[in-house]
Amino acid sequence: MPSSSHGSEIATIETLSCNAGWRNYHFLKITTTDGTVGWSEYDEDFGPRGMTEVIQRYAPMFIGGDVMNHEQVYTRVAATARPAPYGMTAEVFGALENAMLDAKARILGVPVYDLLGGKHRDSIQVYWSHCASWRISHPNHYGSKVSDLAGVTATGQEARDRGFTAVKTNMFQYGPNGPKSWGSGFGNPYEPGLNVDRTLIRDVVKHVDALRSGVGDDIEILIDLNFNARTEGYLRLIRALEEFDLLWVELDLYNPDALALIRQHATMPIASCETLFGVRQFLPYLTKQSIDVGIVDVVWNGVWQSMKIANTAEAFDVNVAPHNFYSHLATAMSAHFAAAVPNLRIMEHDVDRLTYDDDLFTGTPTVENGRMTVPSGPGWGIEPIEEEIRRRPPVLRTNYLGIEKYRCPPTVAATKRWIAMMRE
Repeated sequence: MPSSSHGSEIATIETLSCNAGWRNYHFLKITTTDGTVGWSEYDEDFGPRGMTEVIQRYAPMFIGGDVMNHEQVYTRVAATARPAPYGMTAEVFGALENAMLDAKARILGVPVYDLLGGKHRDSIQVYWSHCASWRISHPNHYGSKVSDLAGVTATGQEARDRGFTAVKTNMFQYGPNGPKSWGSGFGNPYEPGLNVDRTLIRDVVKHVDALRSGVGDDIEILIDLNFNARTEGYLRLIRALEEFDLLWVELDLYNPDALALIRQHATMPIASCETLFGVRQFLPYLTKQSIDVGIVDVVWNGVWQSMKIANTAEAFDVNVAPHNFYSHLATAMSAHFAAAVPNLRIMEHDVDRLTYDDDLFTGTPTVENGRMTVPSGPGWGIEPIEEEIRRRPPVLRTNYLGIEKYRCPPTVAATKRWIAMMRE
């Protein structure tokens, strides 16, 4: 890797992870030859497993690269993965890109948004993501357990009282034991046909109706249907939800033609694409007019590449929204992106947090009346506190929505032995 002579070359690359209750947080740290540190967050719990190992394999290719010339560093290494440019390799490159941006901004003494062309806004409208959802699925970690429709309504009332102007929830089925998350697209429950029946539709409608009762008529509601249906199932759900006049229906399909068909028949805006990488993967959804809002994951893509996606979306008169449900560091990263793009719709923000989330970082997001203040200061404006991260070692996830509370084995061989032992 070509290097410079002014101390901004990457000298070391490290990864750190910590227990985050029902998942883990993952961080990447680069240190330049002059001692500048750049941070990013990456995702291993909801993308393919093994990201940390792949980062370690690619790290030597980034060592010596000049963070002041981050686009060349990124492009040179990305060229080596041209036969398989998406998925885990793209996430690795995104994590390195984000850390390089942080380091470069710190060297220059400016916020990252200055590297992106400057900010269009000092504060960003945010929606309360997973509103009631986390309190149903993870009450042991977030408190305020929601066990019935009345609890959903109460959470909506809380969102209104706290000044939020928009909330997003998810799909739930209601049985004799209360609400349960519906995530068939992720094998929870396992229903490979991804069929949507009348009972589930009624439960989803009841859930949204209860939330509407809490937030009132003036607060926007969004719903995330994820990968949990096929084309006809999404259309049935959307028709059933028409009465709520939602800000958007969010759903995921790797078929831009099918999504375009859904959008043509929907009476509400369609948001999608949070799992896509780069302009090339977004382009078919834009050219086929499949989406009203393009959701961009800056943790996966890298903020510099995400700006390219946003600029392309603007040419098709499509606004973007960051996909953001990680830790405070990712929130800061997403906020810099949201401040810099002109075609912003709204930003995702998880309000329910772990009791120790604030202890992990040098700063926390500031939200008032449904708007987040754009972080100031060099780089992202906050950074992880390494001692606090290391105090909470990561644990091994064994399913999509829960964690077995055991410390992660350090090697693949140890992991296999650990799994065998747990199955005995």
